Amino acid sequence: MPLNEIASSVVELTRKCVSITALKRACQLHAIILTAGAGSASESPYKNNNLISMYVRCGSLEQARKLFDKMPERNVVSYNALYSAYSRNLDYASYAFSLINQMASESLKPNSSTFTSLVQVCTVLEDVLMGSLLHSQIIKLGYSDNVVVQTSVLGMYSSCGDLESARRIFECVNGGDAVAWNTMIVGIFRNDKIEDGLMLFRSMLMSGVDPTQFTYSMVLNACSKLGSYRYSVGKLIHARMIVSDILADLPVENALLDMYCSCGDMKEAFYVFGKIHNPNLVSWNSIISGCSENGFGEQAILMYRRLLRISTPRPDEYTFSAAIPATAEPEKFIHGKLLHGQVTKLGYERSVFVGTTLLSMYFKNGEAESAQKVFGVITERDVVLWTEMIVGESRVGNSECAVQLFIEMYREKNRTDGFSLSSVLGACSDMAMLRQGQVFHSLAIKTGFDNVMSVSGALVDMYGKNGKYETAESIFSLVSNPDLKCWNSMLGAYSQHGMVEKAQSFFEQILENGFTPDAVTYLSLLAACSHKGSTQEGKFLWNQMKEQGITAGFKHYSCMVSLVSKAGLLGEALELIKQSPPENNQAELWRTLLSACVNARNLQIGLYAADQILKLDPEDTATHILLSNLYAVNGRWKDVAEMRRKIRGLASAKDPGLSWIEVNNNNTHVFSSGDQSNPEVITQAQDELHRLKTSPTVENGHIALPSPKLTSSKPDPSPIPNPPSPITEPDPCVDVAAALWFNREVKLPQRDKALPFPSLSVTV
Repeated sequence: MPLNEIASSVVELTRKCVSITALKRACQLHAIILTAGAGSASESPYKNNNLISMYVRCGSLEQARKLFDKMPERNVVSYNALYSAYSRNLDYASYAFSLINQMASESLKPNSSTFTSLVQVCTVLEDVLMGSLLHSQIIKLGYSDNVVVQTSVLGMYSSCGDLESARRIFECVNGGDAVAWNTMIVGIFRNDKIEDGLMLFRSMLMSGVDPTQFTYSMVLNACSKLGSYRYSVGKLIHARMIVSDILADLPVENALLDMYCSCGDMKEAFYVFGKIHNPNLVSWNSIISGCSENGFGEQAILMYRRLLRISTPRPDEYTFSAAIPATAEPEKFIHGKLLHGQVTKLGYERSVFVGTTLLSMYFKNGEAESAQKVFGVITERDVVLWTEMIVGESRVGNSECAVQLFIEMYREKNRTDGFSLSSVLGACSDMAMLRQGQVFHSLAIKTGFDNVMSVSGALVDMYGKNGKYETAESIFSLVSNPDLKCWNSMLGAYSQHGMVEKAQSFFEQILENGFTPDAVTYLSLLAACSHKGSTQEGKFLWNQMKEQGITAGFKHYSCMVSLVSKAGLLGEALELIKQSPPENNQAELWRTLLSACVNARNLQIGLYAADQILKLDPEDTATHILLSNLYAVNGRWKDVAEMRRKIRGLASAKDPGLSWIEVNNNNTHVFSSGDQSNPEVITQAQDELHRLKTSPTVENGHIALPSPKLTSSKPDPSPIPNPPSPITEPDPCVDVAAALWFNREVKLPQRDKALPFPSLSVTV
């Protein structure tokens, strides 16, 4: 075959390289070209440049680089092909810099495409220093007037967070087109300056530049992040799209749908969704998520069912993450279990996105064991999943487990954040674990999250509940611009310790700072009044709360019933209990009233209150004891004897009250009245009691025991003394238990590991 025919066949084959995307076919074509090539044709950079581009499209940058290195002759196009490939791949981007010196050694001068690709490499690597050096070369070689090059430099500075340099470049771009405007706007959005980006979009419109579909998609997504705060802006952008008669593509329609869902306007969201001719999975996920987040659980489940009825697209992990939150309510919980089954069937049970929503669903329905099983299946856990597990365990009362989980998360080198720290500090507050809370405080200081508002509020709350209100005051004073939650935490510390004057003064400061009190604020104030017995002030606050439209919860009613009962206003207490919502734990309210009736010797209301409790729980031991006391103070000894016979029958099935204590090695030890689990320690305690009884510290028959901080998990009414009388005498076994600090570790539910809580080694 003549040489010119061979050359022409090689040229024809290299032209076919532009359509090859499969690596196997690319290698076959490369082999054919090598076989057909001869003489000077095999040395042509044109052929090799096309082959490099072919390998890049096939995703084989290694083959492209091998071919590049073997080329006997390279030109600027050869280098640009690799620069362009590296600029689109983060794993290979840094290799582009090693080619710059090689290109200079071959006396090849870079062109606009060279600089565009190299600047994009700096953007991918977020290397603003190298980008600045390239910028200086761009100016030196006279490409500063090239709009494409300038736009790439603009994108580099904005992506690296240097908005000031980006603005200077933007002002120098001659005849900036929509691409330049888009680059500047998206750079501002990436740096979380959404308001500034929207203002720049307004300037774009005023300058007469027509937005592109990408522009509309970008600004609508920004409005979604702001939610209802910028809902009006989103609607105006939608109106302009309609007036401009722009042909919205699917990404724009999805952005519009997401904007309406994020702003809570589900009516418009359904209208937009109905106008999408061929919705993709992003569209379905957006509408399902919007329904779940805005309280339309039924519609979310219906939309998920509609998605299943069509052949494509099939649900992915984000679909399940959007649908499962709609099933968190008890009446929809069965749908959540069915979704969990489909998650397992489709193999998404190890997804952290799906796992996080499943944990939330199970914890909200009180199924901690199911949540633990879901958590155990997921091997690659992020901080969001760990935090959801910590919050969930704390919410269902497993605060010990919540603390242990945080420690495991920390030991596995997971990144902690403000939310996870505030959650575990909340668990320490619930358990009154001062030492462990102090360790987490030091960790917050070390990681810099002590300045986060939620962490500061949690620290104030933790120290307040542990009786360290001075420390809580010190932390609160360091918070700049505290939010209402932080104010409420400090107010709660005062109210818990009965410091009514300070609580009232602090409440006035809350009002002076422009905050509107919420239910938590009034709860703290009512608790303070209940502690001190400030009946009139409590009534005033109760009426004020009602006037502001705040719905009273169980704890509010509990404080008020306790307050008026202590004041002897039993009739008002009775009316309050009758006004409380039926779903509240009314047994506790009736029990408070019954206790007050014992002190007031009011047999009529006391019997009525006891009858209401026993209708709810006929075997309530505490009520029987209070009822026995009520009979005793009214001299009805036959009824007392009868009640005590009932109590003896109930006592055998009653769970003992527990207390726990933190000791020096940060172990948490649990003990109960009459505990015989550690005979050796009991013997030591009895010897210590004998020593105390014979020592000068015994006064009036009372033993001056050490005063460790004890926390009772649930009340254990004292056993009935003899002869019949109101039950006020202490059980001597409790004193024994307090003295010996039983060496029994708390066992975590459904776990093999035991508390003690190991301390975190944190150096501040």
